[in-house]
Amino acid sequence: MEGLTVELRTRLSAADVHYGGNLVDGAHGLELFGDIVTELAIHTDGDEGLFAGYEKVEFLAPLYGGDFVRARGTIVRMGNTSRTVDLELWKEVAARPDVSGSAADYLDNPVLVTRARGTYVVPKEHSRGPQGRAASGA
Repeated sequence: MEGLTVELRTRLSAADVHYGGNLVDGAHGLELFGDIVTELAIHTDGDEGLFAGYEKVEFLAPLYGGDFVRARGTIVRMGNTSRTVDLELWKEVAARPDVSGSAADYLDNPVLVTRARGTYVVPKEHSRGPQGRAASGA
């Protein structure tokens, strides 16, 4: 299942704002990455698995309340019980509070906001094979 990719799109709301100036903290993107990894684990093993950790995380651009983002994760290595995943968070719509309280711009060139590599693990006794089917094919 190397090469398997899943995506999640969402809007960042006022509830996601953590700092002055309507700024969303970088940890919010990591939370989205956790959801991506969970979906990948369900695809590969029929179990949510455990996110073991990050090898690297790069915060490349800010996020603001009202932005729309797309998180993407791709499995780059399948081990015996571990799976290595490349993760990206892209801003596709930028809020424009300088224009009005409800203005936003669709970005013709989405902005890479966060990039990471991580590993998740699914214990053998929990793995049910691809797409959540039992390993026996049942």
